[in-house]
Formats: sequence, C-alpha cells, structure tokens
Amino acid sequence: MGAGKSSLVDFLTSTYGIEPFYEPNDENPYLPDFYRDMKRWAFHSQLYFLSSKFRIHQQLDRCTGVVVQDRTIFEDAEIFATALHEMKQIDDRDWATYWGFYQTILEAIQPPDLMIYLRCSMRTLRRRIRLRGRAMEQDVPLSYLKRLERLYEAWVERYRMSEVLVLETDQMDYVNDLLYRLDVMERIEAVLPPGTLRQHGDQSTRVV
Repeated sequence: MGAGKSSLVDFLTSTYGIEPFYEPNDENPYLPDFYRDMKRWAFHSQLYFLSSKFRIHQQLDRCTGVVVQDRTIFEDAEIFATALHEMKQIDDRDWATYWGFYQTILEAIQPPDLMIYLRCSMRTLRRRIRLRGRAMEQDVPLSYLKRLERLYEAWVERYRMSEVLVLETDQMDYVNDLLYRLDVMERIEAVLPPGTLRQHGDQSTRVV
C-alpha cells in the first residue's frame, strides 16, 4: 500500500510492451465494509482476494511472453490475512478454512521468475497514502501498517521460490527521473536471462 507497485507496473509495461495484471481492489465488494468493520468482514474480504488472485495466476500460467503483476497471491495469505488472524479479526475456524484453501492453490500455480520487492519507510508510505486520497485508506491505523511492514520483511527474508530484487523506493522516482528509470531497467535485466524483456515468443516469464 503506497510502496509504488502500480507505478512500477505502468513503467515496465510502457518500457517493454509487456502485459500487466493488476490487483482487483476496486472489484472487491467487501472492501468498503471491511474498512468500516474489520472483524465482521475480514474473512469474506480476504477469501475474495484469494480466489480472485488465483484466477489471475491461472491466466498468467496460460500466457506466453513476459507479463508483470502488481501483487502476488503469496502476499494475500502470508501478510494481509496473517495480520488479520494475529489481530483476532479472523477466528481460528475461518483461518483454518482460508489457509487450507491457500495451500491447495499453491500446488496448482507456478511461482514467478522474478520477485521485485519495493521497500520504503513508514513515513513515505503514509505520505503517499494521504496524497493519493483513497477515502477507505485514510483511516487505516498506524499499528496495522507497522504490522504489515513486519510481516512483509519476515516474508521476503524466507521467500525462496524465485530470484528477488529489492528496490528502495523512498527517493526512487522511476516515473519522472531518467537516471532512476535506467537504474531500474539495468537492475531488472541483470537478474533475468539476457534479452528476456526485449524478446517475444512462446516462452512465458512472470515478473511480480
């Protein structure tokens, strides 16, 4: 939230002509209710995100060429749903149902070829959230954002399914600054097979 995922996806899409896949936030019918009453709607909202992301991953598995996704299914379960379970917003019975569904999904999808992890300070996150003005995000408690930050850092430390590229985004303006754009391009291209982002064909490569 506010780390710069959508901006990076837009940049990679326009730079390399690859196909983007975005998180369906605006389509989640439970999200407004969730922000008003987390305990009542947490399980419903997270289950919707999980099933929607599963459909997106199935689409990715059928794609040829290079594709980029703004957020993975792993984050839905390992960070957001886990945070809500820790906070007692999802009870143990619902959590067991959710986690069992997630484990089944993991057996049915392929991991990405490259995971790009965007890291920025809490101060920057909060400023970006305030500036973009999404009403339902404005009252998210600082304690919740800090919990997500802790879970994200722990998750990326243990993530082993693919290559990981960490980008510090507090000052990295890859939207407007040419030097930053070139730096991001060089760093991404360095960890993928040569020519991956500049070729088209039957081989599928997923960047998330």
